[in-house]
Amino acid sequence: MAAPTLKRVTTEYVDLQDRIRLSGDLDGAPPVVIWMTQRLLTRMLPTLLQWLEKQTPELPRSEAIQSFVQQAARAELPRQAPVRAVPESVEWLAKSVDLTMAPTVLTMVFFGTGEQSVSLPLAAKPLRQWLGIVHDAWRKAGWPAEVWPAWLQESVAVGQDRAALH
Repeated sequence: MAAPTLKRVTTEYVDLQDRIRLSGDLDGAPPVVIWMTQRLLTRMLPTLLQWLEKQTPELPRSEAIQSFVQQAARAELPRQAPVRAVPESVEWLAKSVDLTMAPTVLTMVFFGTGEQSVSLPLAAKPLRQWLGIVHDAWRKAGWPAEVWPAWLQESVAVGQDRAALH
């Protein structure tokens, strides 16, 4: 059975849990809440970032170009109401993530225990936007910055400081 697809997500760091919370809208079901640890994110970030860098083959691989493309994606992120859990929401810890990389879409499938799973397909620009949000949450957590490329960190210096975006 295929994992249900998240339609919209809110990503934020929760200090009490020392984890990143992903709250997502599903078609025909209450929102789902997925908790992600620093360890899980640290393992998946290199693959996400490498795929993203390959999405601009016509551009030079310079840090400045990647930073500019990241800033542009961040600037185009629309403000929306956050996805909020409701009493019927299912909440679980992501134990693993499968990454499927197609030419124009990267799909993350988050797995909990048992049959808990949801997918989040993202094209290059939405992935850049989501990674910017994750980076903001990462900074808020005070986690080590070494996992982030300079081009993404530099894009934050000139962008707005947002901790929870949707």
